[in-house]
Amino acid sequence: MAEARASNAAIPIDAGRRLAALPYRFRGGTAERAQAVDCLATAALYEAGDDVSGQRAVIQVVLNRVRASGFPKTICGVVYAGSTRATGCQFSFACDGSVSRRPIHLGWAGARLAARRALSGHVYAAVGRATHYHTDWMVPYWRDSMVKVGRVGTHLFYVRT
Repeated sequence: MAEARASNAAIPIDAGRRLAALPYRFRGGTAERAQAVDCLATAALYEAGDDVSGQRAVIQVVLNRVRASGFPKTICGVVYAGSTRATGCQFSFACDGSVSRRPIHLGWAGARLAARRALSGHVYAAVGRATHYHTDWMVPYWRDSMVKVGRVGTHLFYVRT
């Protein structure tokens, strides 16, 4: 863990590459919106716990991926991409069994509120258009092929080169 943290800290944040994300405006109906809120809130809570800033950052990454090439074009599609495989999930909770265990109630209300706000156009500027992130105690195989553009708590955020 210490080696990973040192390695990640040695890579500077390139704030100049952190371009502002555009506001996201959800266009679906009531049922589709409710499903999108649940998918966003679930990703935010499992990935960031009850950390409000972390939740907002995860939600922004999901919305950025919906707009980016190479990712599913729906919110739930992005959140659960790869969940039918043993490995290769975009978000580990979707295929490691975590999602079958209900997390504590703390954080759900805040995660749903953050999701509703994001679907109404609120942008979390700290991560810009980042499509990838990881915790600072890991070194994913893709890290060196991307540009680090932000940090929120223990999570590091990246854009494609």
